[in-house]
Amino acid sequence: MPVERTEHRGAEELHRDYQVYETIGSGGFAKVKLGRHILSGEKVAIKIMNKKDLGDDLPRVKVEIEAMKNLSHQHVCRLYQVIETSTQIFMVLEYCPGGELFDYIIAKDRLSEEETRVFFRQIVSAMAYVHSQGYAHRDLKPENLLIDEDHNLKLIDFGLCAKPKGGLGYELMTCCGSPAYAAPELIQGKAYIGSEADVWSMGVLLFALLCGYLPFDDDNCMVLYRKITRGKYDNPQWLSPGSVLLLNQMMQVDPKRRITVRQLLDHPWAIKDYNSPVEWRTRQPLGHIDEDCITEMAVNMKRSRGSTTALVKEWRYDQTTATYLLLLSKKKRGKPVRLRPEPTVCEDSCSPLHQGLQAREALHFSEDEDAVIVGSLDFGSDYIDDCPCTQVKQYTPKGVRGQPDGAANHKDARPAEKRYAYSPTPERGRTPAQHRQDRRNRDQERACENKENKENKENKENIAVQEKDVEIFALPPPRTPVSSKKSARPNKNVLTTPNQNAHVNGTKTKAATPKAGGSASKEHIKKRAAEFKDLADVEILAFSPERRSRSLDMAVTEDSGKKKKRGGNVFGSLERGLDKMITMLTPSKRRDGPRKIKAQYNVTLTSQTNPDQILNQILSILPEKNVDFTQKGYTLKCRTWGDFGKVTMAFELEVCMLQRPEVVGIRRQRLKGDAWVYKHLVEDILSSSSI
Repeated sequence: MPVERTEHRGAEELHRDYQVYETIGSGGFAKVKLGRHILSGEKVAIKIMNKKDLGDDLPRVKVEIEAMKNLSHQHVCRLYQVIETSTQIFMVLEYCPGGELFDYIIAKDRLSEEETRVFFRQIVSAMAYVHSQGYAHRDLKPENLLIDEDHNLKLIDFGLCAKPKGGLGYELMTCCGSPAYAAPELIQGKAYIGSEADVWSMGVLLFALLCGYLPFDDDNCMVLYRKITRGKYDNPQWLSPGSVLLLNQMMQVDPKRRITVRQLLDHPWAIKDYNSPVEWRTRQPLGHIDEDCITEMAVNMKRSRGSTTALVKEWRYDQTTATYLLLLSKKKRGKPVRLRPEPTVCEDSCSPLHQGLQAREALHFSEDEDAVIVGSLDFGSDYIDDCPCTQVKQYTPKGVRGQPDGAANHKDARPAEKRYAYSPTPERGRTPAQHRQDRRNRDQERACENKENKENKENKENIAVQEKDVEIFALPPPRTPVSSKKSARPNKNVLTTPNQNAHVNGTKTKAATPKAGGSASKEHIKKRAAEFKDLADVEILAFSPERRSRSLDMAVTEDSGKKKKRGGNVFGSLERGLDKMITMLTPSKRRDGPRKIKAQYNVTLTSQTNPDQILNQILSILPEKNVDFTQKGYTLKCRTWGDFGKVTMAFELEVCMLQRPEVVGIRRQRLKGDAWVYKHLVEDILSSSSI
């Protein structure tokens, strides 16, 4: 397949199923954007990687994807979908609005023992599950733990994980991970057990939670390695004896003397105030299928529940998998298990999931006698003829993927005499396959005839409108809402809502069905309004907020130059109502002051009330710290550079106003670079700014 076609198809698949918004993080070879799954309305994180930039690290990404497909746990970030092209890989992941655990630590300086215990139990739960599946993570650190909306941790970044073929007890040799969290045997180049190295990293992480800094730290890597191999660190005075003991058991230089994850599950420190061991088994087994989610998907896809279940169980991590897992997530959070009811892609009532399925399946007509109609099991016989997109799928061969063998004998299947909508009496001497081909030909002819009749009817109606334009508008109310000029007017991709009550010459009247030979019928008006609405859904939902505001502004400008003089035009009235709606929805292009936000853990409070003064202080300090920046309003995108012209650190600083109390705050967010170096740099900038 040509590269261009593959790239186009991958990007088309992503933007068909997701709204893509701003960048919320970036790494060495990847960026993460906020997205929204259109069908379910759920937010997702979209990790975008360029294969050329990955280079030798491409196998790591393959390992990460394979691991995340096999892992399903309440404290492991969920993979929803993978889209791969010849040059890019898109990973659609669970979105965790709380950000990194690292940012939470530095925002609170250090955590109390009680709060640390809550997080630590979740980390132990995740690691015990990962180890039970035969994986060693090998890169455990606060940056690889995210906080979800329920303030629970989710483990991410399995790019360095290992699954030894001989089992988790099999020795590994690769030295990998972050130096500050690496076990002594790892940095010494010895053979090591993956699970034992993970326990050391968990000990370093526990120390960072309780103390707010690392037990082993130095700018010089060789000095850092010597500290780690000696295993000597200082315990601050605020640590309890139980915490000191647990840290000592986890950070033993000799891996054979180190405590195991199994022992951590019921360790006295871990079960304090809980009186129960850590529950590490998954509450989200992959084999379980939720019937409510399947039913909602089946209705949206216009398929039977049985065939929908078979599709989900394939676990292809495509749009079907993503839709099911996001519906399941909604249900677990107490939200309605519902997909968007209105069409967003196909003009003829096909959902994006339904069209995506059609694109995936290349169905051929079977000569088998057991061919059945897809969708005839649970939805009756009407929907097939209503949607041209399903005509090609009326006859599904036995054994085709998504339609299990024996589906014709399903308990909900329609009687045989109702199965074929246009089944004539068979003629002798003709094979069943020939009869099926005849039926298909008749279906296609009928569809063409219906289309021609519909076009002829619309043309006649438009001619009639032109001939009787004056007579129509001379009638007393209710008046006909269509004119010849409106019929010739091209459609604009703007949102129009059907309005039953239109203002005609200042009088509120109800639109009635026109007389024969007049203008279009009420059904035609509704269809036109629905077409405008469908176009608007695609236009507004598919764009980022910035592009959306520009497109809406253009719609207003175009509309203002083409207003009709007649006041009795329903579509004109709808467009005037739309103008008001656009005015309300379009954000202000110029922000006079800083953004007002709620207090968050990544916002540093100040005693100042003048945001401009704070901003100027930061701007004067950044050049002194060798930090480049670009300014957009009150947001500063900052970068530091290495010796070889590469960006070593990227972060954002935003001056904002806190709603309560009404003081100036500084929001900070790390985008790239070492977390602890970023911490020291930002603290230095803020302290030097006398904030």
